[in-house]
Amino acid sequence: MIVAGLMSGTSADGVDVAICAIHGAPGSMTVELLHGATYEYDPPMRQRILACCDPVASHVDQIAALHVDLAEIFAQRALEAIEQAGLTPGEIDLIGSHGQTLWHNVLPSGRVNVSLQIVEPAVIAERTGITTISNLRARDIAAGGQGAPLTSYIDWLLLRHPRHWRAIQNIGGMGNVTFLPPLADDSLAPIAFDTGPGNALLDIAVAQLTGGALNYDRDGELAGQGRVNEEWLDELLGHPYYARDYPKTTGREIFGTAVALDLVAEAGRRGIASAEIIATLTALTATNIADAYQRFAPAPIQEVILGGGGRHNPVMVGLLRQLLAPAQVLSHEDIGMDSDFKEAVVFAVLAYETWRGRPATLPALTGARKASVLGQITPGENYADLLARAARR
Repeated sequence: MIVAGLMSGTSADGVDVAICAIHGAPGSMTVELLHGATYEYDPPMRQRILACCDPVASHVDQIAALHVDLAEIFAQRALEAIEQAGLTPGEIDLIGSHGQTLWHNVLPSGRVNVSLQIVEPAVIAERTGITTISNLRARDIAAGGQGAPLTSYIDWLLLRHPRHWRAIQNIGGMGNVTFLPPLADDSLAPIAFDTGPGNALLDIAVAQLTGGALNYDRDGELAGQGRVNEEWLDELLGHPYYARDYPKTTGREIFGTAVALDLVAEAGRRGIASAEIIATLTALTATNIADAYQRFAPAPIQEVILGGGGRHNPVMVGLLRQLLAPAQVLSHEDIGMDSDFKEAVVFAVLAYETWRGRPATLPALTGARKASVLGQITPGENYADLLARAARR
């Protein structure tokens, strides 16, 4: 099947589209990225998204409008990527849409009772004519899981090393890790959870300190100009989330805009300079990742595979290499996968598995009581043809 995965992450930077050729089943699945593209949001749209993530500033009418407006953008970007790939919408079997997370509600017990992703799938299916699978976190949560990290299932399928333990570390708005046992030992289970803030606090701080001139610390230039304030860093690492046992997930509800602005204000009161603030928040991400490995890795980790926007920050990557030594820190490209489009590929694979009627989680990854078939199917113009082809299998 040819499946398009659509993804907008917690950083709300834009829409990633991954058009994939997917064949087979778990154990023998192949996934080929035919084309990937990123389409950044314009600044007003990004501000609308971030405002709707704020429980104080957001309003139901704004969320409802964004639900449809973002769907129009998702549909248009999908069609553009399909054309750029040299394909037609009629050649795409499915769209897997993650949507845009607005709220991921973690109770004081650590249990997740709801995770809200918007982007109306009916609009995507109507504009593209392609059957669309969406709302991919809800069923796992209903089964007692965290609904995340969903990328870990694809790590389990595709990225295990033949002989040693690997960590697959994503650094997006939040950080998440999958500890993968070697293929040689089928008795061992993977572990996955959110390590804590990835780029979310850092990006908001950069925007605040530059008066909106920058949205992120490109190439770690700002962090490289400052030194880490060790006293402040130690205080930040005292957040109770880091010590909480897995399975666990987090988001902007805990490490979001309001928290980032409070941290910038607090640092200002302490007389901490701007570059020092950015250096310290960069170190916070690297250190909370390393701390999670020390606390929770079930065995010595020999390889760490980095993905997400954080892998482009050389200051952060350099800190991780120091903190995670002697583990080798690599990129997804080093093992034959495109880092920039991995999450969009994930939602293409999850949609494929849903259409095949197969679960796309493991209880060991999300803490659910059982593995579940994920998502909801919105028929497109190709729906009858898909059903007919499925009946012939």
